[in-house]
Amino acid sequence: MSPLLRTLGFAALYVIATYAGRLTVLDQTNLSLVWPAAGVLAVWFAARPRTPWRWADPVALVAITIGVNLATGSGPAMAGFFAAANLLQAYALVWLLRRWLPTLWRPDGLTRIPELWRLLLAAVLSSAAGAGLGAVGLWTVHGAFSPESAVVWLARNTVSVVVVGMALHLLLRPRRLWQRWTGLGAPCRIEHIGVAAASALAYLLVFGITHGLPVAFSLITLTVWAGVRLRTSYVMLHSLAFGGATIIFTLNGTGPFAAIESHPLRALVAQFFVATLAVVGLVLALGRDERNALVARLRASEEAAVEQATTMATIIDSMQEGLVVIDEQGHYRLANAAARRLIGVTGGTARLQEASFYGLYRADGSPLPEQDRPHRRILAGSYEPTDLMVRNAANPGGRMIHVSGSVLPNSREALVVFHDVTADRRHRDELTSFAGVVAHDLMNPLATIEGWSEVLAGEVDEDNDFAVDSVTRIRRAAGRMRSLIDGLLAYTTARDAGLDPAPVDLDAVVRDIATGRLDHAASIGAPMPRFDLEDLTLVRADPVLTRQLLENLIGNAIKYTAPGVVPQIVIRAKVAGDGFVRISVTDNGIGIPMGQHEAIFQNFHRAHVAQGYAGTGLGLAICKRIVERHGGTIEATNGDEGGARMVFTLPLVS
Repeated sequence: MSPLLRTLGFAALYVIATYAGRLTVLDQTNLSLVWPAAGVLAVWFAARPRTPWRWADPVALVAITIGVNLATGSGPAMAGFFAAANLLQAYALVWLLRRWLPTLWRPDGLTRIPELWRLLLAAVLSSAAGAGLGAVGLWTVHGAFSPESAVVWLARNTVSVVVVGMALHLLLRPRRLWQRWTGLGAPCRIEHIGVAAASALAYLLVFGITHGLPVAFSLITLTVWAGVRLRTSYVMLHSLAFGGATIIFTLNGTGPFAAIESHPLRALVAQFFVATLAVVGLVLALGRDERNALVARLRASEEAAVEQATTMATIIDSMQEGLVVIDEQGHYRLANAAARRLIGVTGGTARLQEASFYGLYRADGSPLPEQDRPHRRILAGSYEPTDLMVRNAANPGGRMIHVSGSVLPNSREALVVFHDVTADRRHRDELTSFAGVVAHDLMNPLATIEGWSEVLAGEVDEDNDFAVDSVTRIRRAAGRMRSLIDGLLAYTTARDAGLDPAPVDLDAVVRDIATGRLDHAASIGAPMPRFDLEDLTLVRADPVLTRQLLENLIGNAIKYTAPGVVPQIVIRAKVAGDGFVRISVTDNGIGIPMGQHEAIFQNFHRAHVAQGYAGTGLGLAICKRIVERHGGTIEATNGDEGGARMVFTLPLVS
């Protein structure tokens, strides 16, 4: 709809509503006792779009108000005050609704009880603004101020905004109303028609036939019926239809309120009755809508929770890792199929049994003490992942499982996870055996080659350049072979040797390594490295592997230094907030080539081959393996003033 057509349509409605209201002027104040135009005004101004034609709305409002008032016997001054008062109320209502109820004019209208209270308050305040200006007009024109007139103005406009405004908002969407009606089932339609028919008959009896009896209160039962059972939109239209009937009967001198002699008081009582019916019906209907919406959300949440629980149960039961949840009393809260299979209990039990029942032993085959049971250590907060041996009827040959776990949040229940590492441990043992074979079977021949090459070097004629060069090549190749074998053995150890975590004093280890490097430099006449150390902290790690890690990093920092430059190594340690210690080793060396900061941790990767630096490319791979086995991370960056910085994390001593 174009803005101009919209303005013309609402202007026509406003003319009809204003004229109908002016027909209820019953005394010398020239004040209408009923004002349906306030409801039309609410929808007209509060829901209007932002267009260049917006100026036409207030112009039409003022023109219609003045014209209708003049045509129905009002003087020019009073008509002007009435126009100004209605314009003030319109803009006050728009301002309040935009701040309190910006979504009021959506297709569904009111949907929650708090929205009804905000609408009522906005209607009261905006009507009070109009009533104040109208009272000033009455005092200016007639020379007297009538409190009753101000109260009637406030009541009639408030009721009109709520009842007429919201009902008109629905009536302007006939297609949506028809869709709601056709969407009802046959029994529900019959009930809607029945309430309408019963209401028509009851209002006719109370206001048209037995108008002298004070039985108007009985009509509230029909509003309660509609509010509890029927749609909110129906309740709004019901309030408009039968509230209008109440006003018409009362102004025509019939009904329980017609006996009131004072016209303002009669109108005020009738307006209060209509407001009571509307508010009671809307509160019941909106409360039912909120309850139904809440029930629908709860039902959807329940269905989603059931679906999620089913999905989680399927995932947990399909896991290869065993998963068990045990409470403080030792009762199983959860045990998946893999857990029962790994520990050899096929039937399950509601309560955790002693370790011998499951055939649990330490990795070395010794009995597992009761106090060292995983769930007990986890609940005590002192458990670290470890290997256990399971040997029972289901696993007569024995099965090695790696056990880890944690305390579930917001509860005192232990989550225990079992992982079958039998094949991994067997592979590790095979590698360990292979490392022993390498150490025994290759080192001896290599030592023989090195020994005889030294003898040969002493016997070769120094004037025979070919012989000297050949012996030098043999000795150099033997050195590379020894370095490679040492690196492979170190890498195998770092990868597969069992961890024996214990408190490690980083300060003591680093200072001991630094002393050794200084002694080595002095013995070969190399530049003496300079170490910048602070008091380092304690970590919980394997002492042997930790020393190997620091030896590699400090050795690299010294080795990869430009010729003639004194190596400077800065080592810092800082406690992080995640239970780890962050250690950095910074040097003034030749740095790391661009794009190789991650590749240098790969096996056999050498970043400085062209510069002639010796190495196997396993040193940093060993460092990465050691750090990751402790649950930490390692990364390489450039130093602030050149060189390289290696940063890694190790667990903090708890």
